[in-house]
Amino acid sequence: MHEKNESHDSDSDFDELLENLQAEILKEEKEIYTERTLKEAYNPKNVGELKKPGGAARVTGPCGDTMQIHLKVEVNAKEDLSDKIVDCKFITDGCGASVACGSVITELVKGKTVEEASMLTPESILAVLGGLPEENIHCAALAVDTLKAAIANYNEPRD
Repeated sequence: MHEKNESHDSDSDFDELLENLQAEILKEEKEIYTERTLKEAYNPKNVGELKKPGGAARVTGPCGDTMQIHLKVEVNAKEDLSDKIVDCKFITDGCGASVACGSVITELVKGKTVEEASMLTPESILAVLGGLPEENIHCAALAVDTLKAAIANYNEPRD
């Protein structure tokens, strides 16, 4: 019986240590990243893949992070209307900043024409996030590069 209590106390000590560590990490993150960046990193939107994307791409950035973007595009039959992006999903194996940038770019492109989406820049993402530390700015560039590669894939001639 005594051994179980020691085990329980050990579990309790470990849980307390873990909670304290998580609180310290969050405190440090709040000193580095904006509230919006942390929100997007911890609760990203549009994570996943589309079953039959109209355009898709996977790009690896200079830091080794990889991002994948899938686009669902509604093709307008009328010549005076441009094709619109109606859904967009992303996956990344990158850091929290890459997750935040992927989440933001998928939201930015929804409802835009393919042409409008192709004009997005890393600054478009940074404006939404309220900036990133210098060492994470490449994450916004990775999201934009991946989007542009998915748009190029969408624009490729199909058989």
